Amino acid sequence: MKRLGVLLLVLALAGCSGDGPPAVAVEPVARATVAETVDAPGTVSARAVASVTAPTDAVVAEVLVQDRAQVEQGAVLVRLASPAAQERLRTAVAARDQAAGAAVQVPRSDLEPVQDALDAAAEQAFTAARAAAAQLLDPVARDRAEQEVAQSERQYATASNAARATLRQLGDGAESLERALAAVAGSQELQAQAAVDLARATVEALTVLAPITGVVSLGAGGGAEQPGAGDLGGLLDELPAAVQGQASAALGASAGGAATETAGLAAGRAVRSGAALLTVTDLGRLTVVAEVDETDVLLVAPGTPAQVEVDAVPGAVYAATVTSVDLAPTTSSRGGVSYGVRLRLDAGLTTDDEPAPPPRPGMSAVVDLRVRTSQDVLAVPAAAVVRGAARDAVFVVQDGRAVRREVRLGAQGEDLVEVVAGLEEGTPVVVRDADRLSDGQAVTS
Repeated sequence: MKRLGVLLLVLALAGCSGDGPPAVAVEPVARATVAETVDAPGTVSARAVASVTAPTDAVVAEVLVQDRAQVEQGAVLVRLASPAAQERLRTAVAARDQAAGAAVQVPRSDLEPVQDALDAAAEQAFTAARAAAAQLLDPVARDRAEQEVAQSERQYATASNAARATLRQLGDGAESLERALAAVAGSQELQAQAAVDLARATVEALTVLAPITGVVSLGAGGGAEQPGAGDLGGLLDELPAAVQGQASAALGASAGGAATETAGLAAGRAVRSGAALLTVTDLGRLTVVAEVDETDVLLVAPGTPAQVEVDAVPGAVYAATVTSVDLAPTTSSRGGVSYGVRLRLDAGLTTDDEPAPPPRPGMSAVVDLRVRTSQDVLAVPAAAVVRGAARDAVFVVQDGRAVRREVRLGAQGEDLVEVVAGLEEGTPVVVRDADRLSDGQAVTS
């Protein structure tokens, strides 16, 4: 038995020695479907989220919806009370009406009749002077007199024309001044109307409507205040009678009472201008935002199918479709440059083929984007490809030797790789440890 054991050991060592050609695993090139995917981290998001803030300092008069309730767009959710906003609207309307009733007219005097009378009197005087000159017996004196009358008439005509031009300029100047003042008045009226529109919009916004259809989350956030009675002024008088008692208690309006904090949004709660009142989230269609690396983003386009795995639902797979790809890059969570890719998230299945629960906005996910699918193409196992700096290659077995064959690849899946050029169907290809071979090396298969 001892001699047999030694013999077996010797045979085993001989079989393990590297003296003979290495054995390789070979498979023939065949046709298959190759799906290339890109993995990217993602985050589940709602289709739309709309927040509503207080339009001005106010007190909550009524809350007409429960927290987490489903609401329709346009539904009345909250009513606020703000006497100051109402007063601003009344003041703006009065200023607008006053500006609209203002008429601008520049006083002026009509001097045209005076000039007409002067011209008529001058014409009569010139006519009498010409008649008197004509009666002179001395021809020289008569000519001289007639010339003087004609010269005086020309001088008067020049002066009269200048006077009429001055009158016209005065009239035009008055009209220009009226137009300028009217433009100023019109501008003031427009500004007054703009103030009315702004004040009316603020008052209308005191009735808080659902901006979108979705689930409402009530809360005044960090902008809510609980002032004492001295800060309320006439605010409580504007509230419904049923609410005034609640408001007084909540705000500490009783004598010597301290302000009482209330959680969320409730009747009687004071809110500052710009404070968050509520948020409506549209959960009717969830989306996923994936961070795709710059080296892969050119392969992604709207319509690209994908599968999504959510960290909070282990084993479940959700279908998804790319809807848009951002043009501007961002710095990815893994470092480097990435681009946001938005996907529509559809229903999912668990490992038992049961409907998966819908995820919630903000949950982390992993997105597998199927960026390219090639059907019925020549393919080899991914392990058969030897990556090179210039060209990719595989090793084929010919006459007991490994021959390096450069190839051009297409779609590159996790298990299979499409070969576009360099191989023929049925060619035996080394599918394991190909990177340890050298061109022309003897092998056994």
